[in-house]
Amino acid sequence: MLNKVPEVTIYFWIIKVLCTTVGETAADFLNQNLGLGLTGTSLVMSVLLIIALYVQFRSPRYSPGVYWIAVVLISIVGTLITDNLTDNLGVSLEVTTGVFAVALAATFAAWYARERTLSIHTIYTPRREAFYWLAILFTFALGTAAGDLAAERLNLGYWPSALIFGGLIAIVAAAHFALHAGAVLTFWIAYVLTRPLGASLGDYLSQSPDDGGLGLGTVATSGLFLVTILAFVIYLTRTRRDATPAGTSA
Repeated sequence: MLNKVPEVTIYFWIIKVLCTTVGETAADFLNQNLGLGLTGTSLVMSVLLIIALYVQFRSPRYSPGVYWIAVVLISIVGTLITDNLTDNLGVSLEVTTGVFAVALAATFAAWYARERTLSIHTIYTPRREAFYWLAILFTFALGTAAGDLAAERLNLGYWPSALIFGGLIAIVAAAHFALHAGAVLTFWIAYVLTRPLGASLGDYLSQSPDDGGLGLGTVATSGLFLVTILAFVIYLTRTRRDATPAGTSA
């Protein structure tokens, strides 16, 4: 098989943030506007995610449409996992943040122990792909918990929170490009941080002005970002600008 995930380009990070924003606003829309509740929304989205991952695993190579559909769905499910633990089961955000951080670290440890690499440029076996998607799920759950912890405890507001997380990502990028910090480490740190960044942007756009947002609503915000994601996916499908061959070094 060829490499099953995209090259890390500017397109990758833009779409990743867009998917994260959709994960936040779509989860709110399904839960509140359609009245499915957290449990019902979680079941529906989990089934759709399983179907998307089945198609992804069956594909012999990276396909932008299949891949990014899976990311959108795993973003929603990761958000819902944290929301269920905190809202339905009463688990504190401090605990969920710690648990998901440990779960992500354990996934990386098991991945490296079995494969001797965490490079996303070598995802061309089913086992490596399974580790990859499990890590992705935990990054979204961890990002949700950590972002909510910062927002609820510090009460910073949506736009200031987005600026803070954007600044942290810029520091990680500078560490990689200027200080030559490890590509694998900086990639995964940035990947976790993009979740609260996208969620803060989504909340800022969708929530009412009384709550510190612009009042676009979850429908308009989700639709806007989904259309933008679709445009990028069509472009990448046609140009293959983000496809990489198997075996490229990290």
